[in-house]
Amino acid sequence: MNVSDERTVALWAATEVAPDAVPLGQSEQVDVVVVGSGIAGLSVAYELAAAGQKVAVVDRGRIGSGMTARTTAHLSSVCDDYFSELIKLRGEDLARIFYQSQSAAIDRIQSIQETESIACDFRRLYGFLFPASGGRESDIERELDAALKIGVDVEKIRGVPFAGFSDTQALRYANQATFHPLKYLCGLAAGIRARGSALYADTIVENVEETDGGVRVSTVSGLTVSAKSAVVATNSPINDRVALHTKQAPYRTYAMSFEIARDTLPDALYWDTEDPYHYVRLQPGEGRTDFLIVGGEDHKTGQADDAGDRFAALIAWTRRLVPDIGVETNRWSGQVMETVDYAGFIGRNPGNQRVFVATGDSGQGITHGVVAGLLISDLILKGESPWRELYEPSRKTAGAIGDYLAENATAIKSFAEYVAPGEIDSADKLRPGEGAIVREGLSKIAAFRDDDGTLYKRSAACTHVGCHVHWNSLERCWDCPCHGSHFAIDGTALNGPAVSPLARLG
Repeated sequence: MNVSDERTVALWAATEVAPDAVPLGQSEQVDVVVVGSGIAGLSVAYELAAAGQKVAVVDRGRIGSGMTARTTAHLSSVCDDYFSELIKLRGEDLARIFYQSQSAAIDRIQSIQETESIACDFRRLYGFLFPASGGRESDIERELDAALKIGVDVEKIRGVPFAGFSDTQALRYANQATFHPLKYLCGLAAGIRARGSALYADTIVENVEETDGGVRVSTVSGLTVSAKSAVVATNSPINDRVALHTKQAPYRTYAMSFEIARDTLPDALYWDTEDPYHYVRLQPGEGRTDFLIVGGEDHKTGQADDAGDRFAALIAWTRRLVPDIGVETNRWSGQVMETVDYAGFIGRNPGNQRVFVATGDSGQGITHGVVAGLLISDLILKGESPWRELYEPSRKTAGAIGDYLAENATAIKSFAEYVAPGEIDSADKLRPGEGAIVREGLSKIAAFRDDDGTLYKRSAACTHVGCHVHWNSLERCWDCPCHGSHFAIDGTALNGPAVSPLARLG
């Protein structure tokens, strides 16, 4: 999704990544074509370009304007779904690889920003896990035991610097980090171009196919990029209808930033044990004022339209813990893809030899994206990676069958909505700025009335596999609860896996 297509504005949004990038103007032949220009796409492109490959990166919007621009940019090697749960599902050896690979991603960011002289506010920090209000200290003990089993650099401490938490047991993880995500992407983009590779903005890909000995990526404008390999890094993959989408689910997450006087809170990463959990970090500002960034209050995409309540809960939680925050500066939302077993799907796309995929950020999209850069470049250049098994896109995780069934029930429920009544009985009742689902005969209509009174009516069927879309009043877009597609008020597809717009009516 492109930042300009959503109404909320993240703290980072003023930073443009490669604003001079133009659409693909002619068909190209390269070594590798990368679809998507967020942290995963640009990380893969950078690693391959650095190894001498000619790479073309194409994005449906502006470079770097998708979900990476809506992150809070915690760089953590700690599984946010808990190492104890990861060990239960995947075993100690793969849990250890998770920690090692995510740690390697942070190391790689540090190395690249030094090599490329990227001024992106990168700094190493401690990370703190603390119990939610009324949370059990046994949760902390359980996580400590699990982390120590797999070699995590962690210790139990007492007290975190929030009001009412001075005597709370917590875990302190070493060697975590944070940075400004879009300043970092600017540096990656410059590094990619400096090595002879290209970035193409506003270029919509409609098909990725293997050919004899290579791949062909086709765009809606009729141009193609031919290559030896293709990498699809589009948040939710545009090239797959079933294999991966049934093993992950889209969640919308909310974030806010507030002014805060420097040194009010020690510079660190903080997250609690609530479900969904809250996460906190600082971003340097001007003079003696920094920004406190807080996120949380997640819900499954398309299953709630109560952003005002979510932000109010975030404000209340933040003011309770940090009474000295200043004025709110930004509020925004983004989408994360939660996998059934907590690790991303990074590697060969199921059923393909030369098409690779990076998806399933599981709430840790920045480090997962950098893991993708290292893992996929290894697979393309060397044919193997020590992390392949953990992130294997075609894997089946036996212990996750309950989550698999629960997440796929969303699609069944969504199709059932086609026989339900509309939310209102006539689009004529929509006020300016309102959207709703309307039944007209046998059809369900996604209707929106613009501020100037213009009425937009589109099919309510997502163009990926036909799930029933839902109105998102915060961002003024239509969200698909099944696989995470988003559509603009005029039906334009903003976020994969959908490529085609919502169908026009009449």
